[in-house]
Order: sequence, then structure tokens, then C-alpha cells
Amino acid sequence: MVIVSPELVKSFWRRYNYFMFNISKLFKKNAKSAQQTETAKIVLTRRYHAFQKLLAANNQVLELMADMEEKSSGEYLFDMHYIKTSSRLIGHKVLTIIKSLNDLSRDKYLIFEKIHENIQQGVDEILEHKMEVPVSDLVIPLEELSSREVTVAGGKIANLGEIKGRLNLPAPWGFVISSYAFVKFMDHNKLSEKISEKLLSLRIDNLEELNRFSKEIYSLILESEIPPDLDEAIQGAYSGLLKKAGKQAMVSVRSSAIREDSEFSFAGQYATFLNVTGDAIVQKYKEVVASLFTPRAMFYSKTKGFSQDEMVMAVGVLHMVDASAGGVMYTRDPTDAEKDHILINSVYGLGKAVVDGTFSTDTFTVSRHPAGSLISRNIVHKDKMLICREDGGIEEIPVTEDRRETPSLTDEQINTLAHYGLELENHFGAAQDIEFAVGSDGQIYLLQSRPLQIVFSGAATGPSLPTRMEGYNVILDKGVIASKGIGYGKAFILKDDEELKEFPEGAVLVAKHTNPKYVTIMNKAAAIITDVGSATGHMASLSREYRVPTILDAEVATGIIKDGQEITVDAINCNIYEGKVDELIEYARKKKEPFRDTHLFKTLEKILKWIVPLSLTDPQGEDFSPQNCKTYHDITRFAHEMAMHEMFNLGESQDMDEVKPVTLIAGIPVNVQLLDLDGGIRENIKKATPEDIYSVPFSAILKGMKNMKWPGPPPADAKGFLGMLAHTASVPENQLQEMGKSSYGVVSKHYMNFSIRLGYHFSLIEAYAGENINDNYIKFFFKGGGAAQDRRLRRVRLITEILKHMDFRVTVTEDVIDAVMTKYKQEKIEQKLMILGKFTAYTKQLDMVMYNDAITDMYIDQFVKEHIKKPSSTPDGQ
Repeated sequence: MVIVSPELVKSFWRRYNYFMFNISKLFKKNAKSAQQTETAKIVLTRRYHAFQKLLAANNQVLELMADMEEKSSGEYLFDMHYIKTSSRLIGHKVLTIIKSLNDLSRDKYLIFEKIHENIQQGVDEILEHKMEVPVSDLVIPLEELSSREVTVAGGKIANLGEIKGRLNLPAPWGFVISSYAFVKFMDHNKLSEKISEKLLSLRIDNLEELNRFSKEIYSLILESEIPPDLDEAIQGAYSGLLKKAGKQAMVSVRSSAIREDSEFSFAGQYATFLNVTGDAIVQKYKEVVASLFTPRAMFYSKTKGFSQDEMVMAVGVLHMVDASAGGVMYTRDPTDAEKDHILINSVYGLGKAVVDGTFSTDTFTVSRHPAGSLISRNIVHKDKMLICREDGGIEEIPVTEDRRETPSLTDEQINTLAHYGLELENHFGAAQDIEFAVGSDGQIYLLQSRPLQIVFSGAATGPSLPTRMEGYNVILDKGVIASKGIGYGKAFILKDDEELKEFPEGAVLVAKHTNPKYVTIMNKAAAIITDVGSATGHMASLSREYRVPTILDAEVATGIIKDGQEITVDAINCNIYEGKVDELIEYARKKKEPFRDTHLFKTLEKILKWIVPLSLTDPQGEDFSPQNCKTYHDITRFAHEMAMHEMFNLGESQDMDEVKPVTLIAGIPVNVQLLDLDGGIRENIKKATPEDIYSVPFSAILKGMKNMKWPGPPPADAKGFLGMLAHTASVPENQLQEMGKSSYGVVSKHYMNFSIRLGYHFSLIEAYAGENINDNYIKFFFKGGGAAQDRRLRRVRLITEILKHMDFRVTVTEDVIDAVMTKYKQEKIEQKLMILGKFTAYTKQLDMVMYNDAITDMYIDQFVKEHIKKPSSTPDGQ
């Protein structure tokens, strides 16, 4: 890409001259006092350590984001504690990034403190959302409740109050021990404080820990005292129930947690006790409260995303129906909502056997339109039933011989139940799951009505996915999965970022490296494959956000996959198949994500909107600024880019004291002065040989420089000395004065900032080469001088083409070259730097012999063939 911008050229020269003035000033040999020298080095070292600290925090943030995004795939267990700790740790690490960037840049980016505060406030508003338990009576009669009072009576009893008091449908008499009573009970015994700390750190994937914790809390609650005013209220409410029932009444004591029987069923998670005597109500109340903390209930609560303040238990106390039959009615078929059917399952005696699934049941299929018309019945052999004992509790007895093959419900009862079911569905606005009992007098009682959990046929879970599909050719099975999924389409081999605008709908992007710019085609891409890249990088995060199946670090994808080739990408098992694999595509279509609709996932998705989206994708774009940072990801992206910029300008400091350099003795015709920041050179030496260099990137580029034959003076021609004079006459004076100057390197163990003077040419190579792929990069700047305009442009074309062959992203402005590569493994960074070292020698005053374009092409082909694409080596970047 060629952009003619005189302003940019002027800007470069200002920066270059400023850099050269200060870096040479930094390395002056007539150093001042030892104390001043040491102060200068401390300042430089402090800035370098700020850079290191920023890189470490940046990597931690990217890894945490990647982990949270992976959890959002629906395939991993996590709880609200995980969301809170991860998001707050990200916030803390981003603060570290901001502080480190300001330390590095001398407080240029203080604006980020306010931006971070705004983002953190958005996160905290989601995380600190607290359910308020309203102050209410400790006990409330059932008929006085409505379905709106979920926070008072819990979902189950609030709905039953609506059924009895508002719809006037048959339900038992009863009352609720309110959620406010629960708070009073917990506070009276200081139970919340005792439970809170343990519950937060509880690991849901550790069953042994869950069981141990559950037993501790269960015993603690059962041993606790009921507050006197609550005990008195319960006894008073029971006396009122006796008057309404008109006789000595047994009761059922039923759980009614605040979240129970809402969009979260909590089916079977909490305790219910049947046929309880009046004097046992208080004890059973405590046992129901304790059931909040059974292993299965805690697992359910935490995987659904509920915090401790949402674990509130109201308890219903209902007149016990001495049932002759009972069961469950679904107002729609839960496995196929498109069927216009009502399903009723029933047994003789108590319906508990239906709910628990312990007995075989009669099944009645009933029409919705017309309502109550019996479509089919399946009558099973029934040889046992559950009944209420006179002294309390329940027992199992045999069914009499004459009833074992007969229906447990009459046609009239079935018709009545169907009409009740449709009325409840219409009232609550959704299909219902209804429990009922038929009293010994034949009266139907509704015991519970909650939303029915329906699995739509289109969301059915497909068969398990084999690790490799038989009968298909796998063309590549290596790489790192960044975003799971299945994708199929024609391969689009990206050679230059400019080609993104030609990317077709439904294609598979295959590229050398990752780039956040690919976000522009993610809405069209069936999948993405790159030769290099990290699952914690920016583009990987974007792939997960857009749910594009993505495999990175495949090493040889661009060499093996052909442009236009049809491929199927299995980013679940990390396989790339030749052609279309119908079984995989069908699997992807049917695959169900079981937890995506839960409260926990909705909370995670809300949090991720503050953390993950990346809008700052192009560092050269007009919108790449602090003001446009809306998420933590934006801040990390901007800060990482600016940190590299600040390190490039490491020598820019007008008040920087001089330091003593180390002279490089390496057998190359370049005068190199080195400054060690941290572990880059052997200590306490004045001259350094290659064996004294510990800096990974500088050692690599030095190897390349030493392995090349350096060109001598230009060959003499007819013009001789006069020709040379004519040539130098065309060189600007300020460049002539700089032709003999030294080259400078600022190094550490993994970092290098190397400014090279070769005749009229100036190059600056900055690199970081460490174990973490996200840290690693090479930046290359080149500014030529001397020679006629045509030769200078040929030189620029030669350097640009060779850099592109090395997989750099290159921007050219007249004869200024700005190139960068990022996120390569350390060994690849070293390989690229060795090639750059060779290239430095290769291009020394090369424009002197670039008489025409054909010669330039010859030199390009020669270097690529001999040093980049050797037949015996693997292609670079793979």
C-alpha cells in the first residue's frame, strides 16, 4: 500500500532527528560523573521494567478474557463466584496496565483512569445487584397472596395463592412462612455470616467438598433456635388453618424459594414433607430451610448464577389432602410443543410417586382443541400406592386386586383437569407443569403450577461427535482452537490485508497471521484458520465474540490449503477436512447449548459486554484513541500498541544524563554501541564479543549480520572519483554529516531497540522475543538517503517486497518504510531477526547498482530464494 503524505514524511524526520540527537547524546563517551551515569541507567531501566510489567498484565488480561469467553460456549461448569473473581481480577490487571503505560510515557494517558472507573462501575452494577427481601408479616394466609409477591412468598406459594385467592380454583387452605421470616431466622442465629465466606469459595466441581460443606450447614441450621416471635406466629397461623379446615388437620410443609418455580424450576432441589403433625411444623420448617444447602441444590444455584443473597427460602404450610389419586399435568408435550396435546400422568394415592418417578403411571393424552377430549390412554399395572398415615407421615400399601388394571382417574376428572390446565396456561401466559391431588371425596385440588420446561424439536441434541470422521481426508490436524464450532466453505487464502474487501460470503479465511482487522469479515466467514497466532490474542477474542469457528497456529495451513478449495473446519477436534463433511455440518445445526438461557449465562454475557468487545482494530485508524476505548479489551489493545511506540522512542529525553556504552566487537563493518537494561550483556565489560551477548533478539540479528558477506566499495567505472563526487553532491548536507556515525542498541534479555546507520541509510529494528507469544513482535523502520529518486524508489520496492515475503505488514510513505509483525513464537521471531540481519548486509548501499526494475526484481528473487524460502527449510511463518 503506497500513501503519499508529505506531512507524514516530515513527521518521521522530526521524530528521527530527535531520536538520533538524544540516543547519541545518551551514548556520549565523555560521560559525566558515575552517579549521573547510574541515574540515567536507572531511569531507562525503570521504564523498561514498566514495559515488562505492562506486558505481563496484558497477557494475564487476555488469558482471563479467553477463559471467560470459553465458559460462555456452554460446555464448561462455572458459578457466580467465578464471574465475580475473574471480572474483578481483569479490572485490577487493567489498572496495572494503565499505571505501567503512564510510567512508561511520563503520564500521557491519565485519561484512562476515568475510563477504567466508568467500565468498572458498569461491571459492579451487574455484579452487585442484590435482591431485596421486603419487610412483611412473618406468616401470611395463602388466599391473601398473589403471583406478584414472589419475593415475599417464593414462586411456588405465590402462584398457589394466585390460584386460590384470585382465580378461585380449588387449592388447599394454608399459609406461608415468609422470606422476611427466613431473614429474621438467619439473622437471629448469625447464620449468614457463618455460611457466606465458605459458600463464596466453594468449588462446584468438587463433590467431596460439596458434601462436607452441606453436612456442616445442615447441622448448624437444625441446631438453631426459632425466634420467639416467629414461633408464636407459626402457631397462630396453624390455629387459623384448623378453623378453616374444620377439623384436626395434618399439613404438608413445602419449599418455596424466591427463585423456585419461576423461569428456573429448581425441580426436586429442595425438601417437601407430607402429612406433618402440627407440633412438628417448626422442626420441618428448619429442615426445608436447610435444604437450600444440599449438594444438589447448591450445585444448581451456583451453576444458574445465584448469589447468596438470592438463596432465600419461604415455606408453605398447606392442609394435607388425603389423596385417593394424584399426579402431574403438562399443558403441552414437553418434548414437542408443536403437538396440540395435554399430558396427564397419575397413580392411585399420593402423587409423590409420579413426581419422584418411583412408580409406573397411567398416561392420558388429551386434546386442547376441543378442550378435554380424550385422545388416548395408557393404563399400567398398579400394585402399590402411597397413603397418609393417621399418626403422621406416609406409607406404601398394596393396591387392591380389583383396581390394579383400572384407570386412576375418571373421564370426568380428566376433562376437569384439562380445563383447569388451559385456564392456568392462559392466566400465566405460558405452558404449565401442574401437580394435583384427588381427595377421598372426589374433589380435585391444585397443589402447584409452574412454567413448563420445553425442549423444542429443532434444538434436539445430536449424537456425540467423533474425534475423526471416517471416510474423509484430513488435510491438517494441528493448531490451537480459539473459537469452537464447525464451518464449511471455500478457502480464501489472504495474501494482503487489502484483499479483505474481496472476501466472499460463507468462505473460510486462511491467513499467515492473526489480525484484529479480520473482524470486518467475521459476519461472513464460515471459519478462520491462521498459520500463527494465540488463543488469547485480540483476534481470537473477536472470533469467540462473533462465534466464528477458529483454529490458530496451524503452522502450514497457507502452504497446504489451496485457494478456492472446499474444506470443512472442525474447530472442536482441531481437524480440517477436504471437501464437505455432511455429518459435521448436521451436528453443528443440531447441537444444543444447555446452559445458554440460564440466569448465570445472562449475567456472564452482560459482564462480557464491558470486557471483551474490541472496537480499536486498526492502529492507523482515526478512531484509535483513548476516547474511543469502551471496554477493558479496548484499553489493553491501545495500551499495548502505545507501549511499543514508547519503547521505540526509548532514547527521547532532553534531560537524560549520559551513560557509558559497551562497544561491540563482532567482525562486522558497523560501529555498534550497546546499553544493557537488564540481563542483555555480560556484566562489567567495556567491549562485548558475540559470546557476551545474552539478549535473545540482538543475538539473533547479530548472527544474521555475521553470516553474510558484506559488500565492499562500489565497483570502479569510467566516471571514477568524479562519479562519486557527483553522487555525493546529491546527498543532503545533514545526511552527509551523519554518514560516519555509530549505530546504537538498547538491549535486555528479551528486548532490543537497534538503530543502524549504514552510509546514507537509517534503519531502526525493535523486537521482543520471549516465551509468551502475545508479547513477541518486530518493528522495522527504514529511511533511505542519497541516490537519484528512481533508485531510491527501487530500493524501497526491494525492501518492501522482501519484508512482505517475511510476513511483515508493511506501510510505505515515499521512501519511508514502516513494518511490523506480531504474535509469533520466540523461535520464529529469532529466525525472522536472523533474516533481517542478513538483509541489513544485503541492502548496504544496494541502490548504487539498481539501474533498472529488472535488476531490482533479480535482487528480490535472489534474496528470497537463498534466505527465506530455502528448499530444505519449512516456509517461514509456518
